[in-house]
Amino acid sequence: MNRLYYGDNLDVLRRYVPDESVDLVYLDPPFKSNQDYNVLFAEQSGERAAAQITAFEDTWRWDQAAAAAFQEVVQAGGRPSEALSAFMVFLGTSDMMAYLCMMAPRLKELRRVLKPTGSIYLHCDPTASHYLKMLMDAVFGPQNFRNEIVWKRTGAHGRAKRWGPVHDTLLFYSISDRYLWNRVFEDYDQSYIDNFYRFEDEHGRYRLVTLDGPGTRQGSSGQPWRDVDPTEVGRHWEVPPDRALPSWFEHPPEYSQMSVQQRLDILDEAGLIYWPTRGGKKPQHKRYLDAAAGNPVQDIISDIRPISSQAAERLGYPTQKPLALLARIIASSTNEGDTVLDPFCGCGTSVDAAQRLNRPWIGIDITHLAVNLIRHRLRDTYGAEIEQTYQVIGEPTSVEDAMQLASEDPYQFQWWALGLVGARPVEQKKGADKGIDGKLYFLDEAAGGKTKQVVISVKAGHTGRNHVHELRGVIDREQAEIGALISMQEPTRPMREEAASAGFYHSDGWNRDYPRLQLLTVSELLGGKTIEYPPGEKTTFKQAERAKSKDQTPELPL
Repeated sequence: MNRLYYGDNLDVLRRYVPDESVDLVYLDPPFKSNQDYNVLFAEQSGERAAAQITAFEDTWRWDQAAAAAFQEVVQAGGRPSEALSAFMVFLGTSDMMAYLCMMAPRLKELRRVLKPTGSIYLHCDPTASHYLKMLMDAVFGPQNFRNEIVWKRTGAHGRAKRWGPVHDTLLFYSISDRYLWNRVFEDYDQSYIDNFYRFEDEHGRYRLVTLDGPGTRQGSSGQPWRDVDPTEVGRHWEVPPDRALPSWFEHPPEYSQMSVQQRLDILDEAGLIYWPTRGGKKPQHKRYLDAAAGNPVQDIISDIRPISSQAAERLGYPTQKPLALLARIIASSTNEGDTVLDPFCGCGTSVDAAQRLNRPWIGIDITHLAVNLIRHRLRDTYGAEIEQTYQVIGEPTSVEDAMQLASEDPYQFQWWALGLVGARPVEQKKGADKGIDGKLYFLDEAAGGKTKQVVISVKAGHTGRNHVHELRGVIDREQAEIGALISMQEPTRPMREEAASAGFYHSDGWNRDYPRLQLLTVSELLGGKTIEYPPGEKTTFKQAERAKSKDQTPELPL
């Protein structure tokens, strides 16, 4: 069964993912690359809270957690220890050093879980790519470096006194030289077709390709054919491979056992050999456009565009990558049934691509907000039945679990509680509490398409009548139709009286009244209760595009 984990990926990898159980790792570890480059190398003074990735922001800092990670890797010895020790001399206790210290043990764990035939792609930008490459050399071995892939992630940028930064880097490593590789092709662009496929006949457009290769041979490929001897010019015959032959060409049953000259005769009789009409005797192969698979993918990716602000694929996650990019990576380095792991899965693009390509997947993220977004994405794309095919691990399943989460990280508790009712967190800075933690949006059928809203407040600690009174004021201020207070504690009688005094919202579309101010406990939510509001179209999250049925080939450009 597919698995979606909430938690620190280092802990999840160590506790749940067995040795040599994964075929492909893709990771896009967050890094605050848009800040002043020099700030990354500033020395940090004073003690800071433990480093942790939170929603949509990158918070690698040199602190006790980074120092502990450094100590752990150095004491373990080996090439990663040597690499981090050298980085410390060069970088000091900077944010960049903290980032590398946090990445080192994670890369070691990812190497452990990969099969001998497995591969890893680390997605980064030029701010840290050179350091990460050296670190990956230390962990995976420089001999297992396969490619530095450049993806053009945006259009032109104007930058003073430097070239416009428009690309990301993907570092491609394998575990051994037995790694899996599938040839994936990209479509020819029109200018290539116009320049090379310049001829046309009743079978379509074609180009002329040489029938010989460099070097002489002693076998049949070195013997003359039709009075043409390739050895005279130091070459030998190269019969076109089956993949270069058009679909209308029918092979004789014994074609593969024939000599080179016999196969060339067959191709010539089928009209697939071009003979010059004037001067020279050098025949060429007519390679038709409809038989061309395209160009094998190269290490510069410019044909997959970034997700535009108006794209149907866009879900609003700042670092969201195109589905086609992940599909190309997965298709290149796995087969159907192979397991894909993303330890920083964010909004779940890698999970979605693996699902579409029939690969089992494991996703890990440290924010409940991301886990909630992935669940919505999967449900919107594949329908409610997809929930039976994967398991969420690490989320609270009891009031006691919820209380522990609330004490450890109130913001994660808040995001988790909002996820229970399908709400979206309100974007605001931590501490800037305006009485709203999340919102739900809906369309009431009789409202002429106007979006209505439910405002939500989440309280992990003690609650009283004043909290209900404050939420009632928020409902009026925001002109919301409904408000909900989610609490750990059971509402008191005064709280219920205050909520009841708020009255009802009447839905003309559904001809039904809904309590205008609703009180729900975590225990009730875990038991299946939820906020009451009209069951019309929900618009809280931008919906992912619905996938085709599973018996149809997914429409994924590779």
